[in-house]
Amino acid sequence: MSVTLTANYKEIFNTQTVEKIDELLDESYDLSAILEFIDENSEEDFNNHYEDYVTAGEAIGYEAVDAYIGENGFCDIDTLEDRFQGCYESTADFAEQFTNDCYGLPELPSFVMIDWEATWDRGLYKNFTACEVSYREVYIFSDN
Repeated sequence: MSVTLTANYKEIFNTQTVEKIDELLDESYDLSAILEFIDENSEEDFNNHYEDYVTAGEAIGYEAVDAYIGENGFCDIDTLEDRFQGCYESTADFAEQFTNDCYGLPELPSFVMIDWEATWDRGLYKNFTACEVSYREVYIFSDN
């Protein structure tokens, strides 16, 4: 159901949703953003997760949050900000950055090739969630 007129939301949604909307409007939340969220998700998701969604979206970006929700639903959205690792061109780029950050690899000769995609595939994927949103755009979240 698409809500196009902001003035009639009180007639469309259930009492719990209307009360929550009114409460959030008192706290200066944006009505059009609220209605868009409900249109794209559900009243139940709004009542249970909207404030966590906004908090995470403002902290790490709504595109990253939407990518995570697309992969995992609203599971653990309240901890998303802490688990966000960043946006990378690929899981291989993340594997290289993560390995260098954790283990400080020495400078290797240029003829040495490391397969960073295999590094991701053989182990790192078990501890992280990769949300691919487009060519060369992957959001990474830790699972711990």
